[in-house]
Amino acid sequence: MSSNNSGADTAPYYIVPTCHERVGILYQDPDILLINKPAYLLSVPGRAPENKDCAITRLSLIYPDIRLVHRLDLDTSGLMVFALSQRGQSQLSRLFQLRTVKKRYQAVVQGLVEKDAGSIELPLIADWPNRPLQKVCHDTGKHALTHYQVMERDERHNRTRLALSPVTGRSHQLRIHCRELGHPIIGCDMYAPPEVEVLSPRLLLHAEWLGFNHPVTGLWSEFTSPCPF
Repeated sequence: MSSNNSGADTAPYYIVPTCHERVGILYQDPDILLINKPAYLLSVPGRAPENKDCAITRLSLIYPDIRLVHRLDLDTSGLMVFALSQRGQSQLSRLFQLRTVKKRYQAVVQGLVEKDAGSIELPLIADWPNRPLQKVCHDTGKHALTHYQVMERDERHNRTRLALSPVTGRSHQLRIHCRELGHPIIGCDMYAPPEVEVLSPRLLLHAEWLGFNHPVTGLWSEFTSPCPF
């Protein structure tokens, strides 16, 4: 299931299953809010009327001044940061644009990754005839870079747990880069073959760590969300 399940330009829309898991509040101050987004909850409302339930809609009931800064895929769980003030939003957005926000994800991929660490640098572009899919395109694709490190190899189940650190933030970047590495993320219904997708009822991808200079104080701040799988 994709984060762009708000539907295509033509009917029928994909209707997101109801997410009964609560949004976890990890940290808040007058300017920022850190949450733990559950898997299968949209970050923002989808186009279809049935897809209005999402993280920012739920949070706006408690924080009416909440402002979006970035998004996570529908299928991906983990850390999201929101702004609670105009100054927080403008500075956080700038930090993301400058790529000074550091991010780390955990993923479980099919197969045993050979190298202990490495980088995947492949440009990505929207696959327009097959939206919302993305694809590698060396001619006109946007630069995309992901560093990875092996956390654990599970020979019995033929899978590897990776720490993924994206430098860029392209749509579906981690899913495609892992697939191009030869190790698709387990549970991915967009870029993994069916026999790998069915190995998990959810996408095994979790945003576990964020680090950035606080948008107002300038102090370096780090936040973690324990991986649920």
